[in-house]
Amino acid sequence: MSETYVKRLSTILLDAVTDKDPRVQEQVCAALCALGESQPVEVLSACEEHLRLHEKLAHPYRTMILRAMEIVVSNHIGELDKDMARAIIFLASNEMTKVKELVSDWQQAASSVLVAVGRRFISSVMEELLSKFQPGLLPHPCTVHTLASLSVSNVFGMVPFLTSILSTMLPMLGAAKHDSMKVVFCCALQRFSESTLEYLANLDQAPDPTVRKDAFASDISGAYDILFHQWLQSREAKLRLAVVEALGPMSHLLPSEKLEEQLPKLLPGVLALYKKHAETVHVSKSLGQILEAAVSVGSRTLDVQLDSLLAALHTQICVPVESSSPLVMSNQKEVLRCFTVLACCSPDRLLAFLLPKLDTNNERTRVGTLQVLRHVINAAAAQMEVKKPFILSSMKLPLLDTNNKVKRAVVQVVSAMAHHGYLEQPGGKAMVEYIVQQCALPPEAETQKPGADSEALAADSVRAISVSTLYLVSTTVDRMGEVLWPYLLEFLVPIRFTGALSPLCRSLVHLAQKRQEAGAHAPLIQYNGNVHLPSPYAVTTRLLVVSSNPYVGDGRGAASLRLLSVLHQDIHPALGQQWATAIPLLLEHLDEYSEETLPQEEWEEKLLMFLRDSLAVVSDNTWVCQLTLEMCKQLPNYNGTPLEKNFLYKCVGTTLGAASSKEVVRKHLQELLETARYQEEREREGLACCFGICAISHLDDTLAQLEDFVKSDVLRKSAGIFNIFKDRSESEADKVRSALILCYGHVAARAPRELLLARVEADVFRNMSQCFSTKDPALRLSLVQSVCMATQAICSSAHSGSFHLSRKAELVAQMVEFIKAEPPDSLRTPIRKKAMLTCMYLVTLEPALEEQVQADLIHSCLHSVMAVLPEPEEGDSLQELSVAPTVALSRGGGSQQDWQLLFFQSLYLDTMQALKDLLTSLLQRNMTPQGLQVMVEHLSPWIKSPKGHERVRALGLSACLLQFFLEHLQISALVPFHNLGLLVGLFSPRCADLWPATRREAVSCVHSLLYLQLGYEGFSRDYRDDVAEQLLSLKDGLVHPDPAILFHTCHSIAQIIAKRLPPDQLISLLLTLFEGLGDPDKNCSRAATVMINCLLKERGNMLQEKVPEIVSVLRSKMQETREEHVLQAAQHSVLVLAAHHRAAVVSSLLGSPLPFDSHTCTLWRALALEPGLTAQVLGLLLEKISRDVPFKESRAFLLSSTPDRVATLLPLAATCALHEVASAPASGPAVLELYPQLFVALLLRVSCTMGVQPPRHLQAKERRSASSGLASRSLEPCSSAVDALQAMLVRGGNEDVVQRMELDGGWQLLKTSAGHEEGVTQLASAMAKFAGPRLPLVMKALFATQSSVYEVQRITSTAFLAELLSSNVVNDLMLLESLLDNLMARQKDTSARVRRLVLRGLANVALGSPDKVRTHGPQLLTAMIGGLDDGDDPHSLVALEAMVGLARLMDLVDAWDLRAVLLHIAVRIRPFFDSERMEFRSASIRLFGHLNKACRGDCEDVFLEQVVGGLAPLLLHLRDPQAPVVAACRFALRMCGPNLECEELAAVFQKHLQEGRGLHFGEFLNTTCKHLMRHFPDLLGRLLSTSLFYFKSSWEDVRAAAPMLTGFLVLHVEAEQRPQVDLEQLLAALQLLLKDPAPEVRAKAAETLGRLVKFA
Repeated sequence: MSETYVKRLSTILLDAVTDKDPRVQEQVCAALCALGESQPVEVLSACEEHLRLHEKLAHPYRTMILRAMEIVVSNHIGELDKDMARAIIFLASNEMTKVKELVSDWQQAASSVLVAVGRRFISSVMEELLSKFQPGLLPHPCTVHTLASLSVSNVFGMVPFLTSILSTMLPMLGAAKHDSMKVVFCCALQRFSESTLEYLANLDQAPDPTVRKDAFASDISGAYDILFHQWLQSREAKLRLAVVEALGPMSHLLPSEKLEEQLPKLLPGVLALYKKHAETVHVSKSLGQILEAAVSVGSRTLDVQLDSLLAALHTQICVPVESSSPLVMSNQKEVLRCFTVLACCSPDRLLAFLLPKLDTNNERTRVGTLQVLRHVINAAAAQMEVKKPFILSSMKLPLLDTNNKVKRAVVQVVSAMAHHGYLEQPGGKAMVEYIVQQCALPPEAETQKPGADSEALAADSVRAISVSTLYLVSTTVDRMGEVLWPYLLEFLVPIRFTGALSPLCRSLVHLAQKRQEAGAHAPLIQYNGNVHLPSPYAVTTRLLVVSSNPYVGDGRGAASLRLLSVLHQDIHPALGQQWATAIPLLLEHLDEYSEETLPQEEWEEKLLMFLRDSLAVVSDNTWVCQLTLEMCKQLPNYNGTPLEKNFLYKCVGTTLGAASSKEVVRKHLQELLETARYQEEREREGLACCFGICAISHLDDTLAQLEDFVKSDVLRKSAGIFNIFKDRSESEADKVRSALILCYGHVAARAPRELLLARVEADVFRNMSQCFSTKDPALRLSLVQSVCMATQAICSSAHSGSFHLSRKAELVAQMVEFIKAEPPDSLRTPIRKKAMLTCMYLVTLEPALEEQVQADLIHSCLHSVMAVLPEPEEGDSLQELSVAPTVALSRGGGSQQDWQLLFFQSLYLDTMQALKDLLTSLLQRNMTPQGLQVMVEHLSPWIKSPKGHERVRALGLSACLLQFFLEHLQISALVPFHNLGLLVGLFSPRCADLWPATRREAVSCVHSLLYLQLGYEGFSRDYRDDVAEQLLSLKDGLVHPDPAILFHTCHSIAQIIAKRLPPDQLISLLLTLFEGLGDPDKNCSRAATVMINCLLKERGNMLQEKVPEIVSVLRSKMQETREEHVLQAAQHSVLVLAAHHRAAVVSSLLGSPLPFDSHTCTLWRALALEPGLTAQVLGLLLEKISRDVPFKESRAFLLSSTPDRVATLLPLAATCALHEVASAPASGPAVLELYPQLFVALLLRVSCTMGVQPPRHLQAKERRSASSGLASRSLEPCSSAVDALQAMLVRGGNEDVVQRMELDGGWQLLKTSAGHEEGVTQLASAMAKFAGPRLPLVMKALFATQSSVYEVQRITSTAFLAELLSSNVVNDLMLLESLLDNLMARQKDTSARVRRLVLRGLANVALGSPDKVRTHGPQLLTAMIGGLDDGDDPHSLVALEAMVGLARLMDLVDAWDLRAVLLHIAVRIRPFFDSERMEFRSASIRLFGHLNKACRGDCEDVFLEQVVGGLAPLLLHLRDPQAPVVAACRFALRMCGPNLECEELAAVFQKHLQEGRGLHFGEFLNTTCKHLMRHFPDLLGRLLSTSLFYFKSSWEDVRAAAPMLTGFLVLHVEAEQRPQVDLEQLLAALQLLLKDPAPEVRAKAAETLGRLVKFA
């Protein structure tokens, strides 16, 4: 019985192997293998019988069965008896040789079966194979192939047969005519030879240790003759490759004499194949084996063949290697293996061949040769030991090659040499220098034109390889320490090695530290007459200078400082302690920044301080002078790097400052003046800095040397100091003058202040003044900078107050000339900035400037700066650019444009600051109202300028001056601020300027003026006035572009001014504001109007005598604003009229054409200005809305099927009017008064206007407008109601409700039939959250709509009330009882939608008032169960709502109440588990989970039956195509777990089915079935029958899961439960599934069939 059953299973699976889907085929094979794991003999027998009986089965299917058989045989070879083995061998042999043609997959599968059986039954297999391997008959190719495979898989079993096989095969070789057969023989000979060699190499483990190589020599020799002399000459490339692959291992089995005899022919024959084949890896591998065989027998023939061998191999190694071609890479490895063999036997000949190849200029030849050389240096180190000098000398020409590939190869060779002691030989240092040269390569030197032979990746670049090589050689090769130290020091100073400084320093640091560890305190550098080593001064200078630019060159700054630290003992013995503290701080500073963020000036100053401190510690004049000399000597080295040369000049100045010898100082200063490259701007600056730093300690010598340079013999004939360059071009002379001027400036800036005052006029300004007439811009800039530095130095002196500068007027006049010479509309140089700063310093010195000179200075500076155009990018407006020139560079443009914009921004800000400083210094000289008035008069034209950027600058300067005046105000007696009105009138209208920045500055001006008035009234400076401080809080309102907000802010400013303005200043202020009405800026004109009106309202009682004058001015100035006055008058008239005749006014306005135009809307809003009147108007509008029906039905066409709904006119107009009134802010109190009536009326208005069309005449009007192309505002009834509701809510203080609805899209949902319910729900939720106190009256109004004749209104009110129950607010307001009663009364409504919403509301009690559910439990459960049975439709939405509601209530109702209905609910919802509608499946399954949860592990047996019955559907619906259903199943199964009284199963459900966790369904189902069958084996039959039901499911994934469940149940069931299973029914069902249209289902059915072996 058991055998018959397994055979039947196997037969079913074997019949299914012909499935068209590859996945199903694979699963069938896997199932067969699974059966084979349990019953291998029966399965193999079934497979054998199936193949034997189905002769016509196509070979792809036969192949699959054979592969399954191979797997079973391989895994259970020990369980096979001889009879079964013979049957399998016979079958596989026949399958393999059934057809003569080659069918590779089929025959290979059969061969693999034979090989698998042969691992144990080698004799039987050989008996079968040898029966088909008879002498005189050419065998089937697969027979030979199988013999070859057997020899590899079972070496010890096969080799004893090889002698007879070879003797039989040898005559066959001559009979083989087809190339394919010859290839098979070649492969067999190769495998036979390889297995023989392996056998001989492991004789100690072999079963027959007497086997000798000689036993195979004769047959291998005969085979060799045929292969080499006949087949190798074939035209078929595949055969030639097979021959050469065989010859390699065969050569080891040939007799020594035969091999020696054949080598002269064999080697050329193999080498000839290189020219015939593109893929030569097999040739090279075989050649290597032949060479090894020849060397092993001590062949002398190699010497004769060596030249041709080397030439051919060298050609192969020079083939360009493509990184993407593994075959070429493998060939390179095999060729290098050949070179290794030759290097060990003939090193001299090899080098004699290779080394001359290095002299060729061919890139590939040189690279290939270097590659071989590196390989033999590493692989044949012993043979190359005595050849080191020759190899080193041969590297001279490759060292000169500029090709990057050659360079890379050379670096690799040098690396190999370093590891094997070559670099210690003479000539080794040249190799080290070469590595350093490559480390110094700039990145651009390695880029070449792209192409097929392009450069390697950056990581493999010459420089990267060289850097890593240098470091590795320095740190890992101990013997290299003596070679590299101190030799590497020689590369520090030469400029050409600058790029290598970082790796050099790192290597030197490592080497030095190792020597320090070995030699304690001994000096690291032993010069011993080595003139090439750099001096300590040279090393110090070089490393210090390159540290000034620390991040370039892989962070050479940090590397240089670390090397300095290590070498401190050799540089000077006294520096150790100081540098041990200072250098780590410098390194820490570098770590805190990057190349982009490092402040360069601060870093350079730190380095100079480090130098100064070091010089102070050394305190040796001789050492300092030597260092100075070295620094001056290195100056020319940095001509190509101006930044570093600039820093070196500063270092020179620092060392000269530390020198005590005046002669040395003057000598070096003279040399610097004579050798400087004056054409370079950076060098001029560096020279000047040098002189300035030197002057700190040697002021007299520095000035004297500058003077001596002018009076030298070369310059003696010149009439003046700066007319001495007659033989030079004027441009060159100006550059020298510029440098000398800068020198004087820096000297003055850094000189000791007590010495400067006595020398500044005679030695500094006297020489500068001779160049004031120059036209050269660079010289002018130098002059201005130097004068600025000198005057700043004077002002910073403690005696500046008593210093009398006689040249002050001359210097100021010259600065003014320089300022005037600058273009007024552009800002390109810092000349005017420096000139204004100079004037600022000069102003503070004695004597004082004359008034006219001062006025001319202010006028010139303002004209030079205020008119400068902003620098916008193309397409940008001018506005704000000059106000805030720090605009982001993200506006676009290239890097050049970005740089220009940055330069302008920085220069602009500095120039404006200089102007502010100058004006405040001038104001400080006259701190009176008159002095302030003078300044403002200068600024007044710019304040009123039509150009915005000029206004904002003028206001900014004014605010600065007023703030300065206020901060420095000193009042000795109470005096009037007589010009306050004029100044306030000038600035206050600017609070409405078009530019926000101007507005802010204007407020600041007014704020300062009010505090100035308080100061003049006697208040202390720290007094804070509450009224004046309100101005600052108004600044935010000025930023807003809305004119209404802006002018309201201006009105508030005017109110503040009115409160603090003295009465005597009022008329002057008004007259000034009247003048402002004609301001070209309309905003300022309107602001003036607002301020005038405010002042008249607030302070008009004081202007009785001035009224005629004011009215006259107003009449003349306000003609332009007449239209606005008319509009205002109209609004006022309507307001007054409505106070007397509100009904008539409302009726008249309602009669206006719809949609209302802007004037009508304005008039409606005007009615909201008086709260009492507004409430009456709103009441009238509500009456108009409810008086008429909301719509009428009419047919647009006679034949139309359904009538159109058209809005009635009066309610529509009243709705629009109500919207306008409620939009007015002043209507708030009236809206609050009528809040519930307005809310309910508008909500119901929305509901009954969905889909309603405008009145016919409005539709026609819109069509006419559209046809004529005129814009017309459309009027949609529902949208107008929604707009009115929004406005009413906002005005009623419920902006939060409106915003929440807007965020959730609720307003749009309200307008559509499909989304109206959801929109009402969102509105109710928002009202409950944000407008709770309003709800009692709103609900009372909604209760009255229960009997509305319009179904849509009943739906809307029910949806609103139902959602309120989800909020706790109804409980807090004690509305729950009344609300429940109202909803219960609606349960019998004729509308199913209303009934559904009632159930939703009742379920919402669980959310809003969970503590009340128990009280109302029976009532709620009755309603829900009634909903389950609502109507005749089995898929009623009311039933769906009831299930959702029950799921909410289940956890909250009383257990006794629930127990009475538990079974009824479970039975009622069970049919929905397999509903076609996803919502019903999800809701019913989730409710089932809640029922289980409510039982809490204590359910009655009757309900437990329902749990067990639902288990299989829940498991299978985990593969439901809908995610909500899957989530519901997860929940339900987790809840079912406790009720099953199986802790392991409950734990599995909890672990695998958590929400959000991924589920491996197969693993989970397997584990679940294991526990089910362990604890509930009696359920097997029931679960299987349920699973069989789902075999016919309409969902593919569920249908595939059903056989999975069946299979896992069977897998884990015990054998004694077999009677529960109807195997016939199960097998029939699975057979049907094997024909399912879905491949996944068929695959799972096959998998399950494999598991049914359990019942065998």
